[in-house]
Amino acid sequence: QDPPAAPSSVRPMEPVRCGAAERRRMLSSAQPPSASARLTLLSPPPPPPPARRTSEDPQAAVRPPACRGSVRLSPAAGDRASLSKMSVFGPVVKIHPVVLASICDSYERRNEGASRVIGTLLGTIDKHSIEVTNCFSVPHNESEDEVAVDMEFAKNMYELHKRVSPTEVIIGWYATGFDITEHSVLIHEYYSREASNPIHLTADTALQSGKMNIRAYVSAQMGVPGKTVGVMFTPLTVKYIYYDTERIGVDLLQRTRVAPNRTKGLTSDLSQVAGSAARVQDMLATVLAYIEDVLSGKVTADNSVGRFLMDLVNKVPTISAEDFENMLNSNINDLLMVTYLSNLTQAQIALNEKLVLL
Repeated sequence: QDPPAAPSSVRPMEPVRCGAAERRRMLSSAQPPSASARLTLLSPPPPPPPARRTSEDPQAAVRPPACRGSVRLSPAAGDRASLSKMSVFGPVVKIHPVVLASICDSYERRNEGASRVIGTLLGTIDKHSIEVTNCFSVPHNESEDEVAVDMEFAKNMYELHKRVSPTEVIIGWYATGFDITEHSVLIHEYYSREASNPIHLTADTALQSGKMNIRAYVSAQMGVPGKTVGVMFTPLTVKYIYYDTERIGVDLLQRTRVAPNRTKGLTSDLSQVAGSAARVQDMLATVLAYIEDVLSGKVTADNSVGRFLMDLVNKVPTISAEDFENMLNSNINDLLMVTYLSNLTQAQIALNEKLVLL
């Protein structure tokens, strides 16, 4: 029988029930999903066609071949092929700090009663690595036997991200928590239609091991030849990378670890320059100590380190100490002049306000 029509105030939902093969899917924890689990896509599709019934079992409904309510946000064909090939060799997942910050922020802002949050991962594919550069959360509701995902919201968010970063494509999805649940298998099946062999990222926001463990997985079919009986999630190598502009925020967050109230205010430009100079001095002291140990025979020489040091020396501009001092003094004079003019302008504005009152 056809499902009853939804009220006008509620958006139609298209249920996608697990078939016989889906009920036999196996997770990494060797716990099969519940037979009554299903995934509901919250997008406004047209009314689904009546379910066909088989002659052997009049109560068994055959699922339509495609989800009319699903939103196809597939990346380019070349990216899909590259991601599919890399899964054989085990790609390296490179995560930027902004992704971790977005996941933590979405978890802190989750709805009351929600046990976890999910979202879409965006990034690029380069040879044997997957670079995760951005993400956004997707509203969803979970119960014991059902999970509903608002794919209309995911479509709109992806279109907005494409306007800002056209090179970013859907590469997978994330979920907070430590384990892979039976609902994760259903959600991962949907993202398999959006990207070829997507990755699944888990973030332990509960800090069960004392820190927020980040793990990445890729699904692999398992079973006998010609017949798939389950899905196995294989872990991938995770690395953390950042741009030069992201390094500033990471350094600021690191300083909050030793702060009394876990907060740290913004420092002045002069303090940042002084801190950078102190770090450079520490690095130079470490390099000089290494060179002295190599020359004295305490440490075995490494040709690769020597080439790096030689390249570093060649990048230093050849300028005399006198010329450098003159350039520094000139910049200081310019800075003092700008400061004087700004103070003079501020005094003129204050004087003008008093004259207007007269």
